[in-house]
This record gives sequence, structure tokens and C-alpha cells, in this order.
Amino acid sequence: MSRLSGLPVALETALAGRRALKVIAGLNNFDASSVARVARAAAAGGADLIDVACDPALVALVREVAPGLPVCVSAVDPELFPAAVAAGATLVEIGNFDSFYPQGIVFGADEVLALTRRTRALLPEAVLSVTVPHVLPLDQQEQLAVDLVAAGADLIQTEGGTSARPFSAGSLGLIEKAAPTLAAAHGISRALAAADTVVPVLCASGLSAVTLPLAIAAGASGVGVGSAINKLSDELAMVAVVRSLREALGSGVKAAV
Repeated sequence: MSRLSGLPVALETALAGRRALKVIAGLNNFDASSVARVARAAAAGGADLIDVACDPALVALVREVAPGLPVCVSAVDPELFPAAVAAGATLVEIGNFDSFYPQGIVFGADEVLALTRRTRALLPEAVLSVTVPHVLPLDQQEQLAVDLVAAGADLIQTEGGTSARPFSAGSLGLIEKAAPTLAAAHGISRALAAADTVVPVLCASGLSAVTLPLAIAAGASGVGVGSAINKLSDELAMVAVVRSLREALGSGVKAAV
């Protein structure tokens, strides 16, 4: 039986229906008040999942302020995951790596595979999402995704917003911003299908309400959105953005893969 069957029913249904919405509080965001605002907004806006830094205290906080909202914890150190799972995290994620690139820290395929294997050894039954670094050429991203599933990943996440260089304003600029992660979602989805591997792909980084439907059409089962929400200071504005993202996803569309 797939480990995904252990997810809360609503989240599992959203992934199966290809309309899952994950709100990302930030891998390096340990500010309790900020995470609480994002969590409340995610719940009020209709998100299916919140992604927070891997800290048991933050997991407990989210469960308090947004009861019923599943919690994903993200880190690049597998040793941090067990305590967060014990605190109530629904799933764990290796990544997202975007926050490390400005520091000159780059994760290669072998390193991500090693992190995946270590996490699976520590947590044999936990649902595990793994981000594919967008700094790799697309064909290498595709192969890594297949290898990660073989190593025990239950979900694959894409990224790419930090490498995008949009030149245009308005909707065209938003599409340009999302292009790298959309391309990764399309290529990885096709590669997994060719390998006869049924694993949900989450498209994240650089997305907006304009580009969420494109992510689903590219083959993603869900999307992750962070800075469009967590950079806001007003909680009502956060709720409005989450609701707009929820509406943009609709009920999902058929993949063009």
C-alpha cells in the first residue's frame, strides 16, 4: 500500500484530483508570529497543506492556530525530521533549495539522493517529498526524479523561481517568472510516466494565480506558493491571496503530457 494512503483524506483527495494547494511559510522562517499568520491565512483561504521550517515548536504552533491543516516540514538535514514527525508533522520534505542559492550553496543529484536515502532510513513509514534542484539541466532533473522515487520519495517537487529573469510586466511577466518550474514539472511528469511510476509532482517557486492552471496542465498534481503570501504583512491580504490561488486551481484540468 502506498504511503500516500496515510495522508489525511482531504489532502490525498486533492492530490488525486490534481488540485492540491500548499502554502509555504519559508524554509528559514522560524518567526513564530509570522508562521502563525501564514498558517491562519492558509486555513482560512482553503489551502490543503502548509509547509514550515523543520521545528517541532512550529509544528505544534500550526496545529494550535490552524487545527486540521496538515503540516509539512522542510529541511536539508534528515536528522531534524523525526522530532517534527513526533510533534505531529504529516509529511517531511527535503528542500526547497531556493533559499540556499544566494548563499552560494548548491545541491547536486548525488547529495539529494543521499539525503533521501538517509531520511527513508530514519523514517521508513513517513510520507516524503523531495525537491529536485533546478540548477541541474532539465534532462538530469528528470533522471534524478526517477532515481528519487526508486530511493523512497513519495512526492517530487519542482523549483526554479530564483533563476527566472522576467522581462515583461503583467501576466506575461508572471508566465516568464514561472517558466523554469513549469518546464521542470512537464519534463519530470513525462519522465515518471515513462518509467511507469505513479508519483504526484508538486510545482513550486515563482507561481501566481495566473500560472497555477499552467502548472496543472504541465502535469503537476498540486502547487506550492510561498513569497506571494509569506512576504505580506497583513493577514487579511494573505487570506485574499490564498483564496485567489484556490479559485485559480479550480477542480483541476487534464494534463498535457
